[in-house]
Amino acid sequence: MREIVLDTETTGFDAEGADRIVEIGALELLNHLPTGKTFHVYINPERSMPKEAFDVHGLGDEFLAGQPKFAEIAQGFVDFIGPDSKLVIHNASFDMKFLNAELRRAGHAVLPWARALDTLAMARERFPGSPATLDALCRRFGVDNSGRELHGALLDSELLAEVYLELIGGRQPDLVLAGPARDRDDSQSEGGVMRSRAQRPRPLPSRLSEAEAAAHAEFTASLGEDSLWARMSRG
Repeated sequence: MREIVLDTETTGFDAEGADRIVEIGALELLNHLPTGKTFHVYINPERSMPKEAFDVHGLGDEFLAGQPKFAEIAQGFVDFIGPDSKLVIHNASFDMKFLNAELRRAGHAVLPWARALDTLAMARERFPGSPATLDALCRRFGVDNSGRELHGALLDSELLAEVYLELIGGRQPDLVLAGPARDRDDSQSEGGVMRSRAQRPRPLPSRLSEAEAAAHAEFTASLGEDSLWARMSRG
């Protein structure tokens, strides 16, 4: 299962008006494990950065003026998220509105809302009445957010990925017992479980001593002919 954890930074709150995206950060999860693949761009919003937005993001007009416009990075973004991967977003309605507004202006298809998985809604459902900001969830789950002095899209995506894994039950990845052997020729599926074709050249020696074997035989004999062990041994 492929998921994309993402975050955007913007000039303000009006997606359909004058405000624009200035940064996108995203990372890939496969079966709830980060693959190391990321997408990160700064974007020229083609407008000035309001002071309140600068105070939050630390991105000024001079820096952003040298960055590509959204239309120039749109295809790369669409290619990275793929056609159907779930998009894990904190307060998904905000980011989805901005992404779809920008995609529409650039002549690309908009993203279906059904693709978004909102971690804000997940947190509110799991911890009703408790703060559900990203910082609050980092504190709750012991995720180190000490480097978050300013909002940054890629850093926030990395923090959100850890929070998301906690929200769904902990950072242990899923144990996948069955699935296609991608680009491998040393395994095969038997009964839905992946098994290796490679055989050990020599069987491992038994680690059972003669005394232990004798004690085991004595114990199983004491169970009687009608015991489950005896019936299973007879087949």
